[in-house]
Amino acid sequence: MTEMSPYRSEPPVRLVAVAERDAGIRASDVDREHVARMLRAAAGEGMLSLSEADERLAALYASRFRSELSPLTADLPDDGRSLLENTAEARSAARAGLIRHATTVSVVAALLITVWVVSDAAFFWPAWPLAFMVLSVLGHARRIGYQTPGDRHRRSNRGRSVDRAA
Repeated sequence: MTEMSPYRSEPPVRLVAVAERDAGIRASDVDREHVARMLRAAAGEGMLSLSEADERLAALYASRFRSELSPLTADLPDDGRSLLENTAEARSAARAGLIRHATTVSVVAALLITVWVVSDAAFFWPAWPLAFMVLSVLGHARRIGYQTPGDRHRRSNRGRSVDRAA
């Protein structure tokens, strides 16, 4: 099966399953805590009963190798990874990343405008980099699903009928 191809100089790549690759690697506390957050989120969503979540958490903290962790979340949607995206912790981290991004763009924008003022250029050359930076912040906000308070208000009133005569 390791026949050399006439078109390739190296043997074909053998794909290794994650469980096989991690079979001899010891699980760290960080690995266990990551899976524990998935299990707690699944229990919070009602995917696991409290007794089943307790059993899985006990098995989790008794595990020694990484290969023992994956069966604990195998029956959850997307192996439990998607459950962590909707936690308050994940939303807070995403918001913090957006704030850092916007702050960096603001500082760079201030520097570009300062250089423009000092350079005494006839046209506003920072317009192009500023436009791309603002678009990158807007794209970041959209990607994490950020909503302004006005957006939330409009969405909550979308299904209600408003009586303007009153």
